Amino acid sequence: MAEWRGTGPAVLVSAPGRTELGGNHTDHNHGVVLAAAVSFDCLAVARASEGNRIRVKSEGFGGTIEVDCADTAPRKTEEGTPEALIRGVVHGFAQAGHVVGGFDACVSGGVPMGVGLSSSAAFEVCMGQVLNQLFNEGRVTPLELARFGQQAENVHFGKPCGLMDQLACAAQGVLSIDFADPASPVTRQVDFDFGATDYQLAVVDTGGSHADLTPEYAAIPAEMGRAARVLGQETARGLTVAQVLDAAPTIRREAGDRALLRLLHFIEESDRAQAQAEALAQGDMTAFLRLVLASGDSSWRLLQNCVSTIRPEEQPIPLALTLTERFLGGNGAWRIQGGGFAGTIQAYVPRDRFPDYQAYMEAVFGLGAVLPLRVRRPGLDLILPDGEA
Repeated sequence: MAEWRGTGPAVLVSAPGRTELGGNHTDHNHGVVLAAAVSFDCLAVARASEGNRIRVKSEGFGGTIEVDCADTAPRKTEEGTPEALIRGVVHGFAQAGHVVGGFDACVSGGVPMGVGLSSSAAFEVCMGQVLNQLFNEGRVTPLELARFGQQAENVHFGKPCGLMDQLACAAQGVLSIDFADPASPVTRQVDFDFGATDYQLAVVDTGGSHADLTPEYAAIPAEMGRAARVLGQETARGLTVAQVLDAAPTIRREAGDRALLRLLHFIEESDRAQAQAEALAQGDMTAFLRLVLASGDSSWRLLQNCVSTIRPEEQPIPLALTLTERFLGGNGAWRIQGGGFAGTIQAYVPRDRFPDYQAYMEAVFGLGAVLPLRVRRPGLDLILPDGEA
């Protein structure tokens, strides 16, 4: 970054990836999610520059990403690119009345891509924090940063997503998020130290491809909504299991069997995510792990996001879950993580058995497939004094 050297203040910011601890596919129907920031992060060092040009060099990305922060309209030709994400974040800042300006930045992306740890959300929040610290004295809230990132991904990048990923990355720590009002989700920090337990939290990248799976993901909220409308609601929030079972014949006829099962999953999984947060708040790891297992079972039987109907012969998620169950023999917990159909599972493995588990799973899914996670606590953003970068 020598050719970008200047005399103004510099900022060093860090935004973590995230893992979903509970609430599988509940956010889009106004449910409750339990998420945690992890120790893999996106790190940026940046300095304000003259004019409106934003220039970013990112580790592992050839060339320089350039965006004019005075031109924030979505561009069809930029969809799916980091330029779109930066332009979208800048657009969110400007539309909300915050100060924007040009800057030069170098980014080191430590969040592994494609393993369900939200590398794109971490990048969005990281770029938002650069704008926040350089031009807005850190006044922009984590919720605003999350919204700007979500809007960038939805509108500029061209990918539908909820707010959970960005909010977990922006707020950090273990976070219980209630999406009863999606415009103003209620968040609560849960004080719990996974590092002090006898279990290692990890994700296993099964190597399954997400290509062509958009219809599978889209069908989940669509079917939940269709089943909820049979009961006179636009979303599933507020319905009870008793209501659904009483109306089962009508829901089957008007929305289908799978929609009914997915609606049951939503109701119980949203309640379960709240119970998981309470278990952690009380320091009850045994109860928490029991709920993790129940969550995984519900995703498998009711939500049905472990096997793709597009490529049913490819079943890396059920294989990883089965191998983990047999290895742990009931001591620990396992569940699918994130959208499903391909991607990652989550496991809580006794620490003294983790090296053997890692070797066991990587013999099947490849070297580096098992990623141990540490939950990252809030408050790691840092502003550097003038001239130190």
